[in-house]
Amino acid sequence: MLNKYPLWKSLMVVFIISIGALYALPNVFGEDPALQISAGRNAEVTANTLSQLQDALEEKGLALKRSEFENGQILLRFNNGEDQLVAKELVAKELGQNYFVALNLAPATPDWLASIGGSPMKLGLDLRGGVHFLMEVDMSEAIRKQETQLVTDFRSDLREQRLRYSGIRAGAKGIEIRFRDEDTLYKAEDFLKQRNPNLVFEDDGLNLLVTMSEAYLSEVQKYALAQNITILRNRVNELGVAEPVVQQQGANRIVVELPGVQDTARAKEILGATATLEFRLVSEGADLNAAINGRVPPGSELFQSADGRPVLLDKRVILTGDHITGAQSGFSETSQPQVSINLDATGGNKMADFTRDKIGKAMATVFIEYKSTGKRNADGSPQFTKHEEVINTATIQARLGRSFRITGIDSPQESQKLALLLRAGALIAPITIVQESTIGPSMGQENIDNGMAAMVSGLLAVIIFMGIYYRKFGVISVGALVANMVLMVGIMSMIPGATLTMPGIAGIVLTVGMAVDGNVLIFERIREELKAGRSVQQAIHEGYANALSTIADANITTLLTALILFSVGTGPVKGFAVTLMIGIATSMFTAIVGTRAVVNALWGGKRIKKLSI
Repeated sequence: MLNKYPLWKSLMVVFIISIGALYALPNVFGEDPALQISAGRNAEVTANTLSQLQDALEEKGLALKRSEFENGQILLRFNNGEDQLVAKELVAKELGQNYFVALNLAPATPDWLASIGGSPMKLGLDLRGGVHFLMEVDMSEAIRKQETQLVTDFRSDLREQRLRYSGIRAGAKGIEIRFRDEDTLYKAEDFLKQRNPNLVFEDDGLNLLVTMSEAYLSEVQKYALAQNITILRNRVNELGVAEPVVQQQGANRIVVELPGVQDTARAKEILGATATLEFRLVSEGADLNAAINGRVPPGSELFQSADGRPVLLDKRVILTGDHITGAQSGFSETSQPQVSINLDATGGNKMADFTRDKIGKAMATVFIEYKSTGKRNADGSPQFTKHEEVINTATIQARLGRSFRITGIDSPQESQKLALLLRAGALIAPITIVQESTIGPSMGQENIDNGMAAMVSGLLAVIIFMGIYYRKFGVISVGALVANMVLMVGIMSMIPGATLTMPGIAGIVLTVGMAVDGNVLIFERIREELKAGRSVQQAIHEGYANALSTIADANITTLLTALILFSVGTGPVKGFAVTLMIGIATSMFTAIVGTRAVVNALWGGKRIKKLSI
């Protein structure tokens, strides 16, 4: 029988549209003005902290819509933005400088919907508001750190080859190695050249000068930029800022966008922690009191622990934090807090070689933080102050490799903080914020309102035209158009990482016009078949069957264009391409399969003399 869908196919159409509507539903509930509270390095967020804040807000007459405590963070939801701003000042004053208090917008999705993965679409900076930073990487520091690492490697390599040298240091011109005789110098030069083909070696008397080639310098800078981008993403994610945009701009700059965050100071705290980690041995047998009085033994360096105690460490760095690939807090066999660390292959080899004969000795983890002074050096590079602190000291109990544990930690909270810091990684070079801007939620709302006005206007124009020109079939196509938009919103809400921006709204508006193209082709073909003397059922069948290839050709070429835009474009162009690709897929489904299901249900298999089209 012509134009009759089997039951399973009709149910499939209903099921797909229902799922799309279900996951589009969270967008109806909107977002709550909220405060997000997290602890700094020397603080802790607990249930008592939440009770303290609830009492303080109640005392000031500020009503909470809801409060949440999860993963060491507190989220306070308010009924309006005015209460949110007043509460922000109150909470910041109540907790002090050791806590981070950030303005945020929290989804108001019901729990039952959130439990099945429902969440609203992620909105870009231009729609939701937030903060934008342009950050510059200090490449001179990246090069200096690489030279320091090369000095350490040269010492180890020359000792292994039993090639004696009288001194080695990183100077203004490069790395200088001094030897006692020319024969040793030539042997060392040949050996180091084979191990380091990207370095340039020049001998001058008994001195060997090692510098980096242009290709090697470029490689170091590219690696520093790529690693800093990765670490910044990790830090923002670890600290709970949703849907950040972190991408390269130029040779030494990084763009960071944090949608939904209206507190620039809070964002600076997150991104300004340009810290690194170093593992060093604790100096044994050295006079700590003499070091405190200014007489630091050769080969050692004086540090302070988090509680202010002096600690004397070896100058030699065993390993830096950029080799860490994972860190998890937990408990040892004796129920003591610990952190389990995983290293990359290079880091594992270095740690294994160094700790082979160091069992029973103490190893310290040094936290090094760079803070921008706001000034610049003579060469134009940003100026930083350096803060160093020993955050953990533990005894090496066995030869370490790619996986090992740090013990001797005071509390589970300290182990969690240390694991977070290690997971977030160490920046290869410090960064400074050279440009910042804040887009308020009111401006973002204005963009949304303008985009929605354009979308509704286009939708109304299509509805009026299709209803007048194609009558009942026009009404069916309007229903398909609404279903198409519901599916688009549902899919955008389901895709992790998909973010809607103004260009994305432009893609949706364009899809509104394109979505009816398929129906227009089908309806016109049905009209032609009716004029040619076909029966109603034959005309419907031929209309859908013969228009299919034309619709597919037109949409496939547009889809290929969108794929090219997505692959070569950046930022707004990608956002436009994503919504366009989703819109093409959903419009083909609703125009071909969806409307056919409705037409078949209304007219399929019936004896009809006249068709309202």
